[in-house]
Amino acid sequence: METDQLSVVALCLLLVSGSTPAYGTLDVEEENPEFWRTQGAKALQAALDRKFNTNVAKNIMLFLGDGMGITTITAARILKGQMNNQSGEETVMIMDTFPHAGLVKTYSVDFQIPDSSSTATAYLCGVKTNLNTVGVNAASRNGVCKTQKGNEVTSILKWAKDSGKSVGIVTTTRVQHATPAATYAHTVSRKWYSDADMPASAKKEGCTDIASQLLNNTDIDVIIGGGRKYMTPKGTRDPEYPRDLASRGKRGDGRDLISDWRKMKVGKVARYVWNRTDFDSVDPDTTDYLMALFEPGDMRFEVERDPIMDPSIAETTEKAIRILRKNPKGFFLLVEGGRIDQGHHASRASMALHETVALDNAVAKGLELTNEEETLTLVTADHSHSFSFNGYPFRGQSILGKSPLYGKDMLPYTTLMYGNGPGYKVVNNKRPDIRNVDTTSKDYVQLSAVPLDSETHGGEDVVVLARGPMAHLFHGVQEQSYLAHAMAYAACVGRDLRHCEGRPQPTNTDGGRNAAVSPVSSISLVTAALTGLLAALLH
Repeated sequence: METDQLSVVALCLLLVSGSTPAYGTLDVEEENPEFWRTQGAKALQAALDRKFNTNVAKNIMLFLGDGMGITTITAARILKGQMNNQSGEETVMIMDTFPHAGLVKTYSVDFQIPDSSSTATAYLCGVKTNLNTVGVNAASRNGVCKTQKGNEVTSILKWAKDSGKSVGIVTTTRVQHATPAATYAHTVSRKWYSDADMPASAKKEGCTDIASQLLNNTDIDVIIGGGRKYMTPKGTRDPEYPRDLASRGKRGDGRDLISDWRKMKVGKVARYVWNRTDFDSVDPDTTDYLMALFEPGDMRFEVERDPIMDPSIAETTEKAIRILRKNPKGFFLLVEGGRIDQGHHASRASMALHETVALDNAVAKGLELTNEEETLTLVTADHSHSFSFNGYPFRGQSILGKSPLYGKDMLPYTTLMYGNGPGYKVVNNKRPDIRNVDTTSKDYVQLSAVPLDSETHGGEDVVVLARGPMAHLFHGVQEQSYLAHAMAYAACVGRDLRHCEGRPQPTNTDGGRNAAVSPVSSISLVTAALTGLLAALLH
């Protein structure tokens, strides 16, 4: 049977035209077994020479790829190489160089497959919870305000702030979105961005919106992302899109939270900016607080970003670190590549993968600006997607292209596909003919097996990659909630202070400007109704 299948594969390969590698012939040295033996020996020796860094982590940088499952990492690695005119498969991303790795189980308390709010509560607060809830334990119920009081849980960002460190959040989504919200907010609905998004009963029972909690709950030094419209009174014209009604302020309570934020920082150098020019003018050495909100809602996808108006995630990460690292006690920084997830929900693989490459560039910038001896750096994801890498594409073939093999219907298919989503296009039991379709376009929607308006998350484990002090704690297969506890232990914040007992704390005050350069810089659904509800909650 296997021989017959291979014969079919070989026959198909002979019949398909235009199937040569897109980036030229492969390196002949790969045909020599000594190439692989030498490579293996070097990797082995590097592992044998590795020593555990048991320092106390002065700083923690957590890079979170929202929806960045292992398939996404693999495909983005290839894309990054191909963007540099390489074959792609052998490319080494910055996150690939992290010496310690583990797998993380992502389920929430009530669902096998989670959303970004329940997962963020897990890896930031150290407690697993229910779908759609943020910064509360699993005794809370989705959307039921009266179950919130007394069930709040705090995050490692607050633990770090309480210990005297500076703290910041950088995201490509709105700063009130699920992932950043879990650092500072407590709510039974991740959708309560502003008071206008809340039911009257919830407000009457004392629950508050996420945007107002951004100001009131924790003193955050750096806040960068989108989300202007949730901060201003209803009808307030957006400075960038004054004629766009959807971009105008949403708040029903009449509060201008941006103005309130400024008033709270009297006596400090606090800058609010909404465009690239003002952002570039912010001097990190003299700035105590920064709030930068570049869009009314989420920031633009990387491939659609206007560099004249909006900085990249690598640039926002750099600004945040330069402000935060002035604190001699160190800092905690969350950097979220949040639109990886949104690209996948739209089944636009090109969008999702370019966002992943952009996040990897931000990781590189973070490592460049910090000292690995004193900075614990993690790269992980909150969940995966129904995203598959399939077929038998040749080496060097475009990761966004088509498999050289045709289906039994004698029609081609793309190497990247989705299990469900808006890409379902079967008509009269026939798939569309994509032979003349440019599947590498940023707007191309990959085919899917099941029709949905929005593609869903996946439930498999995600990877956690670590380097720096106590990075070896991130190993094996762990519950997602373990990450917060391991980060806190490494930095001696929160409840467990055993790691710093009897040990001197870091005292260098140069803000990291003279720090050593890092090595990297030198080198179920039961009914249709439930389906619709979940799509609305998770998108």
